[in-house]
Amino acid sequence: MSATSLPPGLEGDLVEANAGGSGEWAALKTRKSYTNAFVFDPTGTKMLLGLKKRGFGVGLYNGFGGKVDPGETPAEAAKRELKEEAGIDAPLEHCGSLLFILENGPEWAFQIELYRSSTFSGEITETDEMRPMWFSTSSAVSAIESAAGGLPAIPYAQMWQDDIYWMPLMLAGKPFVGRADFTQDPAEPGEYKIRKWWFGVPPAYASSK
Repeated sequence: MSATSLPPGLEGDLVEANAGGSGEWAALKTRKSYTNAFVFDPTGTKMLLGLKKRGFGVGLYNGFGGKVDPGETPAEAAKRELKEEAGIDAPLEHCGSLLFILENGPEWAFQIELYRSSTFSGEITETDEMRPMWFSTSSAVSAIESAAGGLPAIPYAQMWQDDIYWMPLMLAGKPFVGRADFTQDPAEPGEYKIRKWWFGVPPAYASSK
């Protein structure tokens, strides 16, 4: 990992953890605030994701979240969205920030605050918007183990394409800040592909394993 200049829109003392893609960064847009929350079991070996059943990101697995309403803090919105989408309450802790820009998409950029918790209360419930499902956080999980009754591995192939670049940081307990630019796929209107990304961590976490 090495220090580098930050992408436009990011601030702080950060060391590059993961970066890639091509071209120039997209022009900054007015930001709207969103949240995304991830719930783990106490051992950290299971993570709860939800399959989006309708709306933006339909058919993809993600954490639980959405827009920050007027008068709410991101932390308050994260707890509300988790309750609305999965039926549970959790003592969420902030773990990352993501600037998410869709070129040729919405006129705004998504400023997403990410949260996590290793405990929750209530009964996990499928809702109109999300179908919750547990996944193993172990990178060694195979399809055979899943078929034999174990939990499936994190479904990166059925998630937003930037997730595979920052989620390992979250799983390792490293706070992070990042940016991901997506461009619309001309062959599939409404579908977006990642074009450029950058994720960094505070210097204290840069050399930790």
